[in-house]
Amino acid sequence: MQLVLHDISEEFTHRPWHENVTCVWDGSQLILQADNNFDSNGFALVDEFSGAISACIEGGFDGDIEILSIHESKS
Repeated sequence: MQLVLHDISEEFTHRPWHENVTCVWDGSQLILQADNNFDSNGFALVDEFSGAISACIEGGFDGDIEILSIHESKS
C-alpha cells in the first residue's frame, strides 16, 4: 500500500495547480487532501484523483470517491 500512496502522490507532482497533496490509507479508505485556488466544489480534484488511482492501482478500484469536506482558505 505504501507504494500506491507514493505513486498517487507522485502523480500530483505533474498537476502543480493542486498543492500540499497528501494521500493516506486509514485502514479502510484512501484519503487525498490538497489545496488549490480554483476548485471550490472539489470536482476537479475528485476527477484527477480517480485518474491517479486508475494509473497507479492495477485493475483500478471498485469503490466510490466522495468528498468528505471542503475548507475555504481565508487568504
